[in-house]
Order: sequence, then C-alpha cells, then structure tokens
Amino acid sequence: MAKMTVDFERCKGCGLCITACPKKIVELQKEKRNAKGYFTARCVDDGACISCAMCAVMCPDCAIVVTK
Repeated sequence: MAKMTVDFERCKGCGLCITACPKKIVELQKEKRNAKGYFTARCVDDGACISCAMCAVMCPDCAIVVTK
C-alpha cells in the first residue's frame, strides 16, 4: 500500500500536487495552519494512491514523500 507523507512545516499549500494527482485524492486541509500560516496538502485516501509520485515531483518545496 502506498503512502503520501507531507512535511507539515515545509508545505506552502500551493496546490500543484492537487492538480498533478491522477487519482484526485490530494486536497488542502482546512483544519489547521502550519507555523508559516499555510493550509497544507494531504492525501484523503491512502488506499487509492498508486505511488506514481506525481505529487512529489510537482512539489516545489520537496515537502512530499511517497512510499510503497
């Protein structure tokens, strides 16, 4: 099973990972902000992740790691 992990403090919430995800399972969470004041990305369905790592490739801040 694949797992997308987002570095909460590094993410700026730019949304590039959301548009890059072919399964459309990445969204910006709205519950809390990081120390820089950004809402961060998260995977809403780890079971649907296919480990393509497109989200990690598109992330300009290298805040995303995808593991199998």
